[in-house]
Amino acid sequence: MMQFGFRAHDFGRMTIDTLAQTFAAFAPVPIQLALHKALVDPPPQLGAMSQAYARNIRTTLAERNISIGVLGCYINPIHPDDGLLDSALQRFEEHLRYASDFGCLVVGTETGSANADCSFHPQTSSERNFDRLCRSVERLVRTAEHHGAIVGVEAVARQHTIDSCDKMVRLLDRIDSPSLQVIYDPVNLLPWEGLAEVDGSIGAVPSAQAQTIFFSQAFSAFGDKIVAIHLKDFRYVDGWKQGSMPPLAGDLDTVGLLELVSRHRPDIDILLENCEPRSAEQTIGTLRRMVDPTS
Repeated sequence: MMQFGFRAHDFGRMTIDTLAQTFAAFAPVPIQLALHKALVDPPPQLGAMSQAYARNIRTTLAERNISIGVLGCYINPIHPDDGLLDSALQRFEEHLRYASDFGCLVVGTETGSANADCSFHPQTSSERNFDRLCRSVERLVRTAEHHGAIVGVEAVARQHTIDSCDKMVRLLDRIDSPSLQVIYDPVNLLPWEGLAEVDGSIGAVPSAQAQTIFFSQAFSAFGDKIVAIHLKDFRYVDGWKQGSMPPLAGDLDTVGLLELVSRHRPDIDILLENCEPRSAEQTIGTLRRMVDPTS
């Protein structure tokens, strides 16, 4: 059965002991752990991570029935500065080397932008940058294969190199390896300027039917490659997507989406994004009841 969890850094930065105490209230629960975003004392520099460090985190969390679903190491894999790109790739590779010691197979990242800060740039979607991304991802995948880990890539419409289901399929076809998988964020892939209905019209609030058709495309295209799902919400304001809302706070057909997940990936981790700590218990309880009314 699917499990709902959280991005740890949405609850602030803290020690690993405090983090374990915080999420124990939701156990059993998976989390996405980005060391430099969630912890006050992450490894201070490249090369400082160790087996003992990773195993201590794994043990501390496991004692509270908390698992790491995704080890976050979000980089810009097409960074315009070659030197900084190499440093970022080395940092990701370090996470891959120790992933099993954290008790986690998946190290996750988005696919970057031609701007260093990953903001929108018109050249991000060029073939040149797609090739640059493929070179970076292939390097990471070879490291992952060596260490029995998985590179999880996450798409973002309009803004990042992989901005559609079709582009994701191209990447997966080009680097055909079980060590390359998908972190699927349905809201990230929604069009920025409105979702078309069956008749081609675009309304202020996309219908459940339009959303189901759109989200089904991802499961048809790469459903067998999805290793984790991010869940947040959205709303179109003046025709423009506001896509960073907490779960259950916008116009996402959450029930319909969860039905698709249950059909295609019933045992997957669903990690809540932008979840406000004060409402986390109510939110995760509501989601669990959507899937299992007896919970």
